[in-house]
Amino acid sequence: QVQLVESGGGLVQAGDSLRLSCAASGRAFGNYAMAWFRQAPGKEREFVAAVTWSSEIRYYADSVKGRFSISRDKAKNTVYLEMNSLKPEDTAVYYCAADRLYIDYVNPSRYNYWGQGTQVTVSS
Repeated sequence: QVQLVESGGGLVQAGDSLRLSCAASGRAFGNYAMAWFRQAPGKEREFVAAVTWSSEIRYYADSVKGRFSISRDKAKNTVYLEMNSLKPEDTAVYYCAADRLYIDYVNPSRYNYWGQGTQVTVSS
């Protein structure tokens, strides 16, 4: 069974940086995609970024492109989301997701494995 555990959320000011981590366990992830989604109160869950485990191809939402960076550490079985130049509109619960995907990385319904989420709050 795949388990995902997020950490690194917190309260920061606009313009600050934060790094989220997602520790993955339960299987080998060679043909998996790992992604970050976020959900603000009253809004739908939205795609933030994804990375393919084996080839480390990265995908980003337009709203975070140039500010956020996703990466994975094979040795630690961990996925990271480096967030820079944070804005109040980045405030949300951030979720790590994983599944064996080759297309449609931005669609949350494609992912069967999810972490519990970590809160990120950006004050103005």
